[in-house]
Amino acid sequence: MQAKLKRKLLDFATEPYRSTGNFNYRWARGKLKHDPIFAALIKRSLLTDGARILDLGCGRGLLAAWLLGAERLAAQGHWRGSAAPPKGLLFRGIELMEREAVCGNRALQPLHGERVQLSGGDMREADLNDTDVIAILDVLHYIPYAEQNRMLDKIRAALGTGGLFVTRVGNAGGGLRFALSQLVDSCMSFAQGHRLPRMWCRPLGEWVAELEARGFEVQAIPMSAGTPFANFMLVARVA
Repeated sequence: MQAKLKRKLLDFATEPYRSTGNFNYRWARGKLKHDPIFAALIKRSLLTDGARILDLGCGRGLLAAWLLGAERLAAQGHWRGSAAPPKGLLFRGIELMEREAVCGNRALQPLHGERVQLSGGDMREADLNDTDVIAILDVLHYIPYAEQNRMLDKIRAALGTGGLFVTRVGNAGGGLRFALSQLVDSCMSFAQGHRLPRMWCRPLGEWVAELEARGFEVQAIPMSAGTPFANFMLVARVA
């Protein structure tokens, strides 16, 4: 994505958060500016028009803000030289910290209406039906291994042919880069008011094997560009 286009998109995606307070606005702007996964989702054309997306661990709804901001940018004729973003996306989100979901609704619903519905809750208890895409970004490692496996079972059962599961995980085999990832993760969690949790992490190969064992076709994409971390985006499709 061209630098000028990305700056414009950053403005479109984060402006709605101004109404929720300076901290939320700055948080959204910092995250969307520096985290490579958001641009990658558009660049790799992973999502189709009209997809129903369920974002588990959605936080303040930044995934919705980014993708719907891209749609607005394209609709106004500003999109040039890059793959066009998907249109007509619908978002549901579940977030354990309910105040973050409330913040996301306050920011995004005045602009996008019922296309964004975020609510407080535990992703392990969420209704996964009526969705085409399930996203879990940087959250799976907060629940124990057995619960991770049950979550993956539920996701596979909910997705039909062509369904897409997108997650980002740290590679526990990544040495010093992985250790730094964990340190930053803990600090970010603390800054958002979470307790400092134990993490249940896996080597990249184990994550891929768990998904493939459930019938997914998996692509592991390095997602640490511009950072010192050991992160991968796993794109898992139902054949």
